[in-house]
Amino acid sequence: MIKVLIIDDHAIVRRGLRNLIIETFAGAQIVECGTGQETLQATQQETWDIATLDINLPDMNGIAVLKEMKQHQPDLSIVVLSLYPEQQYALRALKAGASAYLTKETAPEELISAMKKVLAGGRYVSTSLAQELAAYVSGETSDSLLHTLSNRELEVLRLIGLGKTVVEIAAQLSLSVKTISTYRARMLEKLHLKTTPSLIRFALEQHLLD
Repeated sequence: MIKVLIIDDHAIVRRGLRNLIIETFAGAQIVECGTGQETLQATQQETWDIATLDINLPDMNGIAVLKEMKQHQPDLSIVVLSLYPEQQYALRALKAGASAYLTKETAPEELISAMKKVLAGGRYVSTSLAQELAAYVSGETSDSLLHTLSNRELEVLRLIGLGKTVVEIAAQLSLSVKTISTYRARMLEKLHLKTTPSLIRFALEQHLLD
């Protein structure tokens, strides 16, 4: 019997994952979490064998949640299951300690294969992600500018792309307006852009929005 933590802010997605896991792993003990805080509380209170984690959580950045989960439980296998394409977050997730990164377009059979592999102590990398990793290592990736952004900058960029103001972003991330303005200035410099609308357009082009 394995203990599984399902982390996603959509109840219907959690239910689908629960049903799929139960069909495959008989007797699995499953707990669902809809927020980052619920997730961290669960990892502090109990030990888990594997977790599926969505990057987009309502209260915390998924990469930050992943890092804290690994701090609490270094041996926990985490499969990131995200709406975002691999080229945006996969490298960041793997560096943060994820054992696999899959998009929500992944076939159920591939997700199960990934879970079995990481439960056995391995890592799972899809063919497309393997190609992306090879391109990144060789410096051939076409979205190298995106990789210059820190995880926090990427999070702020996504929120700017969603049309949120600096004040709204500061409130959501529990940071000062000055700090968010600094992040915005750094992103403009790194991405060779000049205005907030150009940041929004870049976020759209990179498929960073929900």
